[in-house]
Amino acid sequence: MSGVSLVKVTADEAGIRLDRWFKRHHETLTHGGLEKLLRKGQVRVDGKKAKSNTRLEEGQEIRVPPFKVTEHSQQKKQQAKIYVSEEEAEELRNRVLYKDDHVLVINKPVGLAVQGGSKTTKHLDAMLDVLQFDALERPRLVHRLDKDTSGVLVLARTVRAAGELAKLFKTKEVRKIYWAAVVGTPRPPKGQISAPLNKVGGAGGEKVVYDEENGKRALTYYQVIENAAKIASWLVMEPMTGRTHQLRVHCQLMNTPIVGDGKYGGAESFALGDSVQSKMHLHARGIKFRSPTGKQVEVFAPLAEHMLQTWKFLEFDAGNPEASDFSVFVD
Repeated sequence: MSGVSLVKVTADEAGIRLDRWFKRHHETLTHGGLEKLLRKGQVRVDGKKAKSNTRLEEGQEIRVPPFKVTEHSQQKKQQAKIYVSEEEAEELRNRVLYKDDHVLVINKPVGLAVQGGSKTTKHLDAMLDVLQFDALERPRLVHRLDKDTSGVLVLARTVRAAGELAKLFKTKEVRKIYWAAVVGTPRPPKGQISAPLNKVGGAGGEKVVYDEENGKRALTYYQVIENAAKIASWLVMEPMTGRTHQLRVHCQLMNTPIVGDGKYGGAESFALGDSVQSKMHLHARGIKFRSPTGKQVEVFAPLAEHMLQTWKFLEFDAGNPEASDFSVFVD
């Protein structure tokens, strides 16, 4: 336990919710514990009662009372801290594609989960300390990529930047393009697929399916850049909505599953055999957004090694100008 303290909200913290502020400064206080303190009036903002969703302003004073650290919350905090070797840290730092005072963009490797789970102990969120560099705060996640998807991932370097970037992603002011190797060739070779998607099953067996009645709107633009005797194709895609596994399911619905995506493509996704690696061939190639500095940021990530090998095997030209930037979907 600790004594009562009065803490002022900094400029970088302006606009965040009170519960987010506590999560940042007091990781061992559970959400339920915070709600209890708020109901009793022990947590106050500028001397007044507040709610967990209260938006903070620079200079406001937060009253932080004594609270107990439960064994469960302490264990969670310890589990969140994982050992990162210097070799791993250096490898992650070398994956930084863009950096300013507010934003980091990295090239996430295949096989690294973005966040932890019941069976995931090593994940990017627990390794972010190594990407703090000269900032006062550790970076924060603002969007996600599947564990087996490589490519551009944006991180916020301040609380304020996290809030602003989250709004951009929510209001669809961020453009993203993906490269994939798929089995077969979509017909037509350029167009869009609009197929509502819905999650089914539990946590362990959760899957996304086409659901016309209960699914959420999902729209993807796509274009074939090259194909190899119609056995496989290089597909560029731009998701206009952000549904879970959207690109993977939309490719499967076009009868051209992503190479290596056994979850949605089944055995067909491995039709290229031992000539290519069995890893999933989906890569977040580029992202375009406005940084909190006001600067337009456009970042591209080089292909993961297993996909580069497949491109060489299929004789695809990774430098093909048709797929080099966001103009691929501009008529």
